[in-house]
Amino acid sequence: MAEEKNEEEKKEKKSGSNLVLIIIIILLVLILVGGGIAAYFLLSDNGNEPQANAATQTTQNNQAKMSKKKVVRNSDLLQIGPVYPLDQFIVNLLSQGGTRFLKTKMDLELSGPELTTELDKKKPLIRDIIIRTLSSKTFQEVSTSRGKEKLKDELVDKINAVLADGNVKNIFFTEFVVQ
Repeated sequence: MAEEKNEEEKKEKKSGSNLVLIIIIILLVLILVGGGIAAYFLLSDNGNEPQANAATQTTQNNQAKMSKKKVVRNSDLLQIGPVYPLDQFIVNLLSQGGTRFLKTKMDLELSGPELTTELDKKKPLIRDIIIRTLSSKTFQEVSTSRGKEKLKDELVDKINAVLADGNVKNIFFTEFVVQ
């Protein structure tokens, strides 16, 4: 009888220690999974959910503003002045990790054809102005339509400041990739 009690106590101790071991293993797995998920969200610089919400809200705001604006007639769009094409630009955007970049190609709408020769002479200066301006922008500034319009206006103002024979009326982005 004493032997039976000893055997039962041993079985209870084994099953009790097995249960504790299983609980410890489950807790370790949960901690590792939680740590992995936390590390993923902390180390990934995407922030997609808040950005997506902000982008949706910005899009809705832009649509509301566009409905209030004057409608552009097709005849206004057909009256484009001389166009001066520029080479492609690839610049790093202003960010903490330096992981975002902008790849763009643009054409300048000129006030007249006489400006083409001046632009040919000042092409390095124009490219420098554009590169410095683009690289001073953040992803948030260039990812919205309003941000692109502000960027166009800023570039037109800065380029016109160095021109003498005419001015740039508009900038057309023919390629615009942000990553």
